[in-house]
Amino acid sequence: MRLSDLHLDRIIDRQALAAALTEIVNADASKDQMRNQVLKTLKTTWKDGKARAETMLLEDGGGIACARRISGLMDQIIAALYDFTVEHIYPAVNPSKAESLAIIAVGGYGRGGLAPGSDIDLLFLLPYKQTPWGEQVVEYMLYMLWDMGLKVGHSTRNIDDAIRLSREDMTIRTSLLEARFLTGSQELFDELTTRFDQEIVADSGAEFVQAKLIERDIRHKKAGSTRYLVEPNVKESKGGQRDLQTLFWIAKYIYRVHSTEELIKRGVFSRSEAKLFSKADDFLWAVRCHMHFLYGKAEERLSFDIQREIATRLGYTDHPGQTGVERFMKHYFLVAKDVGDLTRIISAALEEEQFKETPGTGQIYSTLTRKKRKIAGSTDFILDHNRINIADDEVFQRDPVNLIRLFYLADKHGLQYHPHVIQRVSRSLKLIKSDVRNDKEANRLFLEIVASPRTPERTLRRMNESGVLGQFIPDFGKIVAMMQFNMYHHYTVDEHLLRCIAIMSEIEHETLKNEHPLAHSLLPTLKNDRHLLYVTLLLHDIAKGRPEDHSTAGAKIARKLCPRFGLNPSETELVAWLVQEHLTMSKVAQSRDLNDRKTIADFAAIVQTTERLKLLLLITICDIKAVGPGVWNGWKGQLLRTLYHETELLLTGGFSEVSQIERSNQARCQLAEQLGDWPEDKRKAVLALHYDNYMLTVPQEDQKRHADFIRASDEAGKILNILARPHEFEAVTELTILSPDHPRLLSIIAGACAAAGANIVDAQIFTTTDGRALDTILISREFDTNDDEMRRAARVGQLIEDVLTGTTYLPEVLARKTKARRSARAFHVTPRVHINNTLSEKFTVIEVKGLDRTGLLSEITNAISDLSLNIASAHITTFGEKVIDTFYVTGLDGQKITGTTKQANIQKRLLSLFDKSGSDSRAPDNKNGDPKKLRETAG
Repeated sequence: MRLSDLHLDRIIDRQALAAALTEIVNADASKDQMRNQVLKTLKTTWKDGKARAETMLLEDGGGIACARRISGLMDQIIAALYDFTVEHIYPAVNPSKAESLAIIAVGGYGRGGLAPGSDIDLLFLLPYKQTPWGEQVVEYMLYMLWDMGLKVGHSTRNIDDAIRLSREDMTIRTSLLEARFLTGSQELFDELTTRFDQEIVADSGAEFVQAKLIERDIRHKKAGSTRYLVEPNVKESKGGQRDLQTLFWIAKYIYRVHSTEELIKRGVFSRSEAKLFSKADDFLWAVRCHMHFLYGKAEERLSFDIQREIATRLGYTDHPGQTGVERFMKHYFLVAKDVGDLTRIISAALEEEQFKETPGTGQIYSTLTRKKRKIAGSTDFILDHNRINIADDEVFQRDPVNLIRLFYLADKHGLQYHPHVIQRVSRSLKLIKSDVRNDKEANRLFLEIVASPRTPERTLRRMNESGVLGQFIPDFGKIVAMMQFNMYHHYTVDEHLLRCIAIMSEIEHETLKNEHPLAHSLLPTLKNDRHLLYVTLLLHDIAKGRPEDHSTAGAKIARKLCPRFGLNPSETELVAWLVQEHLTMSKVAQSRDLNDRKTIADFAAIVQTTERLKLLLLITICDIKAVGPGVWNGWKGQLLRTLYHETELLLTGGFSEVSQIERSNQARCQLAEQLGDWPEDKRKAVLALHYDNYMLTVPQEDQKRHADFIRASDEAGKILNILARPHEFEAVTELTILSPDHPRLLSIIAGACAAAGANIVDAQIFTTTDGRALDTILISREFDTNDDEMRRAARVGQLIEDVLTGTTYLPEVLARKTKARRSARAFHVTPRVHINNTLSEKFTVIEVKGLDRTGLLSEITNAISDLSLNIASAHITTFGEKVIDTFYVTGLDGQKITGTTKQANIQKRLLSLFDKSGSDSRAPDNKNGDPKKLRETAG
């Protein structure tokens, strides 16, 4: 890019700035007044220049141009400040060499590019013999720059110090690699760069490359090991700007080049690859500059709340099946992938320059010691220092199926990939056409890779990164780098699918055996279907980003692809069914009452066979776990196990047909036996407390525990009592609350939990025959140890008790907790209320979907009480910013809600909670939650 293309005259008028500073000097003001006026002038110049740079960025979209304009602006400000300082503040009369100084841009600023909020990295280079003059000038300039509000990374050294420190410290060495003269003594700068090149850079390439690659690996681990995090750090994440800079540092150090054009001449890049480098660099600069402008500061994390605005600024619009922001983020991740491709190309070139970094070891090998030998059963591939490589450069041209065979052999023999072969693969992708896609041998090899007993995810990941996977399966290529604009999914779609396969492999290889004992135990019974399991995991989200429901569209794609992979018709239909229903088990487990027999019967009617049930359970576990860190927990595992066991019982004919009354009486008899050591009167009293629905739904061991709890509470004279019990494996804590019944009890409990920061995941509500409530609330676990969790549960319980007794006023407590999450404000979730009378024999099921916020569950349950409905159970599911709350309710008469007018009123009332006015109503008002009334009720 030529300097004239930047139009720096639109950013800053250097002559006008110099004239303004001269006018200040001529005003005959005091030194302090003069300094203040200079500071004001420089701040205005910096602010106005950045504003013009932003305007030009919006006009032409050039990221590199914007960074260079801002850098050019800073160059002029520093030069003007230096001239002012040495001419008017500390003028040197007849200066000697000791009164010289070079101001040098280093690091990112030295490259000639600055984002609006970037640090200004400066080296003040002093001569060997110094006078106070140099330090005075440096101090004056630094304080002026700091007072401008700039973040200045600076050092003051002579040449010997700079050379010595760069030899000892790789960070200093890297910053000097980018050294650029700004103003002052050109002679000092030239001596530094000459000595740096001769004494540091020469013959130290291996050391530098190794250090930079180790530094990169550490940075990736810190920022997140995948480049497909949906809120990436544009500067530090894998595939981000720092990776691109690292490539150029290495190239500059090894090849002594200063531009990508020179890398073409050296044979490192093809012209198209050099163009790819420049496009990636320009895109990342544009994104980063827009981020800094929008935030008004240095912000490198591309968070949800800014992604939509960045997409708009860059001109992305909505398309069918994908929003503008999703299209923008897909482009971002494709660029991140391009950066990975360029990294491999540089690695291949370094190999030829006698440097090699083996993934995961950080060791550098010389080609002089390279050992080559044949791979058994193949004449086209060789072992090159224990890495797979091609025997010659025509291997893929002769037989394009070799593009699949390469990965099959690497997986089979557990080999790493030589950078050269990956480079050749990237340059041979156009050979994968319909004939290769339909080749029986290619598909056989691919199926072997997908269902490999070793590490299929690792091989598929390399296929994806090289571009082979998307070329071989074009439908997969459509979801590469595709993100979903929500807070639930942590990764892009392709990354999610690969992680699903990794998790399945870990369960199979016992890595996750203890975490998923049921899943691990089922795998040996599915040996004949094992390959179908892995194929389903690869395909289940392949239709994301289309206007059609992705499960339905995905089933169609499965029916098209599976015969190509070599699956027979029945296997194809099974995979298609699994893709179609891959969300069903999760939805039923998390949002339906598993104690309701109708739930189990309806689910069994969908599944139909135990084989499907087993496969669906395994797919559901992998699907949830692969969404992102913290999404899976033991409670979800418990729900899935319960649904599995209850459905298996029905499918195998073990589901009891005994009448409800008989089963209730049997349960009472069993509880009576467990209470055999109780006094007769107390035993009869507690047995008479519970209605049939309690006896039929609560497990026997919990009934016994509840009986002991009620007896202890009565004997202690406690009208209100709370029992906490941590469940370590399920990752939840159970709170059992005994209280005088109140129509808004669940609403008050939910509000108190929200105020205490406790996330409710499930609730069972029971009423006793003497007018008390026995409610079981499950909250997400927060601490690793039971002792810590019990102390936390005690705090939550105390707040619930304080609210119920009126000691604490709920709306006030909630008001302090209702600040919306920053990221959640970026989303819009269309609220929906569904009322269904077919999901349960006894209850009407109300499902509420909408944008989550603190106190929402309390508001919903409060509204349900306003509508004169009784809640039998509540099932709370959160998907990032979206909540789906399901309530099993009856009218006050104990019957379902069947009237259309009543149902319409319920929908209207609940939907109003998501209106703008409703969103500000965070808690029950005085009328609905009067603490005095609650205190009276509680005793």
